[in-house]
Amino acid sequence: MSGVVTGDAVVLGLQPARLPSRALALFLDLVVVWAAYLLVTVGLTMATASLDEAAQMAVKIACFILVLVGAPIAVETLSHGRSLGKLACGLRVVRDDGGPIRFRHALVRGAMAVVEILMTFGVVACIASLVSARGRRLGDVFAGTLVVRERVPAARSAFVPPPPPWLVGRFTELDLSSVPDGLWREIRQYLTRMRQLDPAVGQRIAERLADELVARTGTPPPAGVPAAAYLAGVVGERQARDARRAFSPVRMEAGVPGVSPVSGVGGVRSEPAGGGPGGAVPSGGAVPSGGAVPSGGGVPSGGGVPPAQAPAPAAAEAPRSTGFAPPA
Repeated sequence: MSGVVTGDAVVLGLQPARLPSRALALFLDLVVVWAAYLLVTVGLTMATASLDEAAQMAVKIACFILVLVGAPIAVETLSHGRSLGKLACGLRVVRDDGGPIRFRHALVRGAMAVVEILMTFGVVACIASLVSARGRRLGDVFAGTLVVRERVPAARSAFVPPPPPWLVGRFTELDLSSVPDGLWREIRQYLTRMRQLDPAVGQRIAERLADELVARTGTPPPAGVPAAAYLAGVVGERQARDARRAFSPVRMEAGVPGVSPVSGVGGVRSEPAGGGPGGAVPSGGAVPSGGAVPSGGGVPSGGGVPPAQAPAPAAAEAPRSTGFAPPA
């Protein structure tokens, strides 16, 4: 990766393009530009055959400047640094801070390309690209630009070995909230590469990481557990917790976890205060014994609860609601 640093001291993960890929992209661009230049020159020569020699020379100079210099500048400006050759090779011109280029950047690059590419057949550009640490030619140096690779192969995620079976579930009570992300990254890098290290060196690294982890958690490891196994067991416990949080079935609805929008707390259905079928409470707040609601929907005279009466026979009694919401 390159050492491209923004004004905020942020290191960008940009991979500079080297001379072979840049040379191939330049060759494709030159083929297209010279083909267009020859076609335009032939057409203008036939169109200006009746003019004098000075006028024909002026037309040829204008054609050279517009096609060989102006066209690449216009293409890089409109495409934000991707000419036909760079697009085919997966390259792009960006600023030193990683942002897209503008017209002034493309203008400086195009003007310098006349000297270091067209007039010297690319010798100066090749030497400058080989000498530069990031493969930049003189046009990139004066314009403050950099050619980077856009199609970078994705890095394969390293496999973290699972903890020993006899350590699974032994760190469920461990407090991992104060362990920083940097320490987690170091532990994961060690576990993915510990088989490639010298045994003595790997043992020292594992003991150092285990000591830092114990200092963060405040809980010593179980007796007799090697440092590498302890690290693998703690990482496995953290991955298990992350998986449980990611795939937890509890959802937040209406600000209350686990509550259906049509139900109240605990699954009890919430009905409006006006009363309704299914044993709802009437507006007066009093419920006659037996669960029956007066026909008027109000409270019996006297404002109180009537005395208990004998329940009606089971055959004549209407089905009563339990007050719980039916399953979804």
